[in-house]
Amino acid sequence: MTDYSQLPIAEFAFPGPLRDQLVAAILDGSKTSTTGTALEHEVEQEDLPVAGDRKVVVDSKGNKVAVIEVTEVRLARLADVDLQHALDEGEGCTTVAEWRAVHEEFWHSPDMRRALNDPEFTVTDSTLLVLQRFRLIQRLP
Repeated sequence: MTDYSQLPIAEFAFPGPLRDQLVAAILDGSKTSTTGTALEHEVEQEDLPVAGDRKVVVDSKGNKVAVIEVTEVRLARLADVDLQHALDEGEGCTTVAEWRAVHEEFWHSPDMRRALNDPEFTVTDSTLLVLQRFRLIQRLP
């Protein structure tokens, strides 16, 4: 078994039902893409991910449950997100419009606005996003 203890942590959404849903989708293989705003990386002072990066996925309790590897990263405006990316997020959305509505609800949530230190944060067609594709490398015990 490989030692993954030095890998960075990948957190999907905030702890709670949404994170649990997303982690389950990663583990069952239905989630192979994810989206964040470029602003999130700026606020967290994180470099943008690059293909080949490996990360340890944690669940809502902070348990390390899987290792993923980033296979593609691209920047895109919200208006330019394609259907395949939306489908590969594994959240059950069948159209880009549905995907966008779900993501806008998350990005406009009090938790996200608090994390960004901007109580008025709102996405628009021109909001720059970080679109990642990844693959599941290993489930962790």
